Amino acid sequence: MTQFPRLNARLTHLLNQWHARAATRGRAEARGFVSSPEPRTIGAFAKGRQLVAGNFLFAGSLVTAPSQSPWEIEPPDGAFAAALHGFSWLDDLAAVGDAPSRRAAQTWLWDWIDRYGQGRGPGWTPDLTGRRLIRWINHAIFVLHGGGPNAPDSDAFYRSLGQQTRFLSKRWHAAAPGLARFEALTGLIYAGLSLEGMETLADPAIKALARECQTQIDAQGGLPTRNPEELLDVFTLLTWAAAALADAGRGTPRPHLEAIERIAPTLRTLRHADGGLARFHGGGRGMEGWLDHALAASGIRGKQPSGLSMGYARLSAGRTSIIIDASPPPTGAASANAHASTLAFELTSGRRPLIVNCGSGASFGLAWRRAGRATPSHSALSLGGYSSARLDEPDSYSGREALIDGPTHVPVEISPVSDGMKFEGGHNGYVLTHGLTHARTLELTNDGRALAGEDMLLALEDIDKRRFDRALDRTKLKGIGFEIRFHLHPEVDATVDLGGAAISMALKSGEIWVFRHDGTLQLRLEPGAYLEATRLKPRASQQIVLTGRAIKPATRVRWSLSKAQETAIGVRDLERDDPFLDDV
Repeated sequence: MTQFPRLNARLTHLLNQWHARAATRGRAEARGFVSSPEPRTIGAFAKGRQLVAGNFLFAGSLVTAPSQSPWEIEPPDGAFAAALHGFSWLDDLAAVGDAPSRRAAQTWLWDWIDRYGQGRGPGWTPDLTGRRLIRWINHAIFVLHGGGPNAPDSDAFYRSLGQQTRFLSKRWHAAAPGLARFEALTGLIYAGLSLEGMETLADPAIKALARECQTQIDAQGGLPTRNPEELLDVFTLLTWAAAALADAGRGTPRPHLEAIERIAPTLRTLRHADGGLARFHGGGRGMEGWLDHALAASGIRGKQPSGLSMGYARLSAGRTSIIIDASPPPTGAASANAHASTLAFELTSGRRPLIVNCGSGASFGLAWRRAGRATPSHSALSLGGYSSARLDEPDSYSGREALIDGPTHVPVEISPVSDGMKFEGGHNGYVLTHGLTHARTLELTNDGRALAGEDMLLALEDIDKRRFDRALDRTKLKGIGFEIRFHLHPEVDATVDLGGAAISMALKSGEIWVFRHDGTLQLRLEPGAYLEATRLKPRASQQIVLTGRAIKPATRVRWSLSKAQETAIGVRDLERDDPFLDDV
């Protein structure tokens, strides 16, 4: 069946429809809650206020429809529709919690039951049903509250919960391995433990979730996709499921608990000094404060591991954190959102990101999606117009493009030095095309105020030197062009300094950082882009670009990032911008 993806997907869709309608025709078995559910999800107050005002921003698309049900809107794309039918926005309305937000939540939820409750619409997939069940159960008290003639119909609410749970018990296995299946199984566990009459459906889901933990969470506490934000989502679901089991007086299977214990230290490695996640392989920084909340809720206090975590390395000292993509990129089905980012890094100083990757452009269309996956969209070295990996032909059904021909050998060493920590790594992503290995060294001082970097292009073996010579001949001996890029966060104010020999960067905290290099390359400050799914369009930013040519089998470039001497050791940084809907 996997040889015919279009037929497979069509069959899955038809089976989902059949089971959805079968579940909604059966007798309702959910009679109420075993106990009053405790909300565990956290929404955003600003997003909730925008929803009440009729500004529906989902998956990078904004539809403004005041005084209108979201179900009356024509979704601009499938991602918008999925976000709508998943009901995560119920978290945001509950975060506001006033009378207008409660009325909106009640009206839109019961409108969904009227329109789609009989097994119709795009929301009847295992992952979206699991996501929706979690939100309905979490916020049941919020949406059921109210009396008088306009009181919500609780019978319809419980009946729909029971029908969706029955559907999920039949179709969870059709969810794709990874986040989608974790969502489906967690929703089924939630419903089975919370709803009267659904208890018998919990045990198979509990066992299935434990099996997924064993097969999907590796020894480093990572996922095959290497997407940090997706890992946080999975971690959150696992901790919710474990808490629900504890509240019900049930034990949590050992593989489930062990997965939580493996993931928590990995997330700490991927946590920048400002509390946000590193933005690699399709993942964003995560909702403000959510990473710290999830780690605290897990109760796992272990420290960051000394080696790699999900293929990432971390250097941190003082107020500075650096996170490096230090492994080969994902392959196969797991690479559908993967980026050519090997040896790229991000740097955050205190509460302010400084060096970043552009991020995922998936919410801004196909062109931005492809651009965001390329090496030049990362703080890394790109060679001769090539990325360190390339995109395969689009899948005939989904249109997704796997990442192929990426680095297969990425040796890494992290070691202490006299005044700090050093990262050394290399990759062979350019060996087949140009005969060159890219090696990168990053050395962070103990006080976190200075980073010394070195990038090298090396033809190591005889066969590599012959490939390099052929590539050099194609340039008529002018040299193979390369660029080393350092993308800056949009809030960094950068200017060329010292007659073009340095770049000064001012952060909103008042810190000043200075970029310098050894003078062997051309230094420029160019326009850039910062891609966030919560925005309507890419944010303008800047990037530092070092440009040169590789003429010999060994090319070496040294550069540094350091705080200006006048920057204080401790900076009082209390200002925070509202990260939501700034450009609505």
